[in-house]
Amino acid sequence: MKHRTRRIETDLAVVGTGIAGSAASLFARARGLEVAQFGHSGALAYTTGYLDLYGAAAGRRVADPWAGVAGLRAHEPDHPLSRVTQADLRAALTGFVAELNAGGLGYTAPGDRNLTALLPYGVTKTTLSVPETMRPGVEALAAKAPALILDFDGLQGFSAREFATNIAGTWPGLTTARLAFPEMEGKPVFAEVMARALETRKTRQQLAALIEPLIGGVAYVGLPAILGVHNPDAVRADLEARLGVTLFEIPTIPPGVAGIRLREMFERILPARGVELEPNLKVSQVVFDDGGVTLRLGGPMEDLEVRAKAVVLATGRFLSGGLGSTRETVFETLIGLPLRQPESRESWFRDDYLAPEGHALNRAGVPVDASFRPVAADGRPVNPRLFAAGAILADQDWVRSRSGAGLAIASAWAAVQAI
Repeated sequence: MKHRTRRIETDLAVVGTGIAGSAASLFARARGLEVAQFGHSGALAYTTGYLDLYGAAAGRRVADPWAGVAGLRAHEPDHPLSRVTQADLRAALTGFVAELNAGGLGYTAPGDRNLTALLPYGVTKTTLSVPETMRPGVEALAAKAPALILDFDGLQGFSAREFATNIAGTWPGLTTARLAFPEMEGKPVFAEVMARALETRKTRQQLAALIEPLIGGVAYVGLPAILGVHNPDAVRADLEARLGVTLFEIPTIPPGVAGIRLREMFERILPARGVELEPNLKVSQVVFDDGGVTLRLGGPMEDLEVRAKAVVLATGRFLSGGLGSTRETVFETLIGLPLRQPESRESWFRDDYLAPEGHALNRAGVPVDASFRPVAADGRPVNPRLFAAGAILADQDWVRSRSGAGLAIASAWAAVQAI
């Protein structure tokens, strides 16, 4: 049976529903553009929820991310963050956090210094903005305050004892306890299921009754990120009122609740902002002509044809499917864009796995001009209607520099401004 084809027209088509694509859609709607957005957002569940700008350089932590980016402009002019002015960078991050807050996820305002935030195995990282549910952990760590760390029977990916043991040199004196999560006793438990359960008053009351006898004299209680999906700040406030202590979340290994919160918030607020969101349809073809761009998408029940004036490609790297590889080369999967990459397979990796310079393959990607338009080998735009944002961009190693969210948000802002 032949599929029905639905057709829509829009100003901007955004391919990708991660942080870069969602930021592009929000920024474009704020400027009055009609937007249609496509792609699956599964990779968001693999984030910690932290918003990094620039957290590390040459294997060392960066305390002042703004100075760090200024250094990039001097030494790595082709780095995507180097192409965004300091004023635009601040405006992009401030505007994005404001959108998160308006969407019901409290985040700390981007400041002048990086925060030292917690990770699941009892180590820390530098980041610019954290969810409000995790902010008290940053404060407790800085004060070396006595705290109780909790985990749960059957939960994989977070151990309170391991956390306390590994961080003891930095944050001594933590106590730990393990609980059976209410009505899930004796079963494997999952952070997302626990988080959704805590959105009910009954489960919060039951959990508070289990925690209260363990508190002793501590002012802080840390637990894995399970304080609800849609209203985490309200869930935390309710439990704090019941217990009389300050709670904080610690990210779990992925997939984690903090990333699921972002994904479900975007799926809720983007259509409310007027974005035509199609998260279950995959773009199969992009055709440029003198009048615009045509995107074709296939789905199980219907096909979709989109006519747009411009396109932002925000499809991510290997995990998200924006880049693919053979044994010999890396390629862009949707349009076949030219990439900047090592000349040979032998140059992909250094002999030292932990080399402070990183591996050349991690800097492979789509090269762009000052307007974030993909360019060919001669430096000319592949098409004036095509823009790119996020991790797919060349000349950056966002994992090593702790700059993933900042890169995504800043490049989305710059691309939309150019459009």
